[in-house]
Amino acid sequence: MFVLRKYNVIFPVSLSIALLLTGCFENKASQCQRLIQAVNDANSLIDKNKGQQVITSLQLSKDLEAVTKSIEELKLEDPKLKEYQTRYAKVFRNLSQAIAKAAKALGSAKTAEASEAGREKLQKARTEIDTALTAAAKTAGKDSDKLVGEVNKYCSEPE
Repeated sequence: MFVLRKYNVIFPVSLSIALLLTGCFENKASQCQRLIQAVNDANSLIDKNKGQQVITSLQLSKDLEAVTKSIEELKLEDPKLKEYQTRYAKVFRNLSQAIAKAAKALGSAKTAEASEAGREKLQKARTEIDTALTAAAKTAGKDSDKLVGEVNKYCSEPE
């Protein structure tokens, strides 16, 4: 009888401790989910705010910088996920800077006057926009695609 009461106390206490400990430590799957969600937030910003307007582009740049910061602030325990986190932050930071540069060039293009100097200013702005966005799109796109594959592969592996 005494033994039965002892197990009636030990089992629930042990179960409670086990559940408490597993609740305190995130597993790889939940960390993957948080990283993927942060990256998806950044990608949806880009898709939603694609535009040619200076204000929209500047705001997109600021929003991407904020999402980059939120990616950096994710508290991930897994070393491999931390590496992916750093690489994604770099991709979105570079993209944010390129969009800001293109937005500024677009802003200067809109102020160009109808003169020879204005045409030169416009041509210079077009070149800056093309250079900034083309380089960023190629680099960010390639890096992001590679990262997506690596993260998906890693996160689908059993723990």
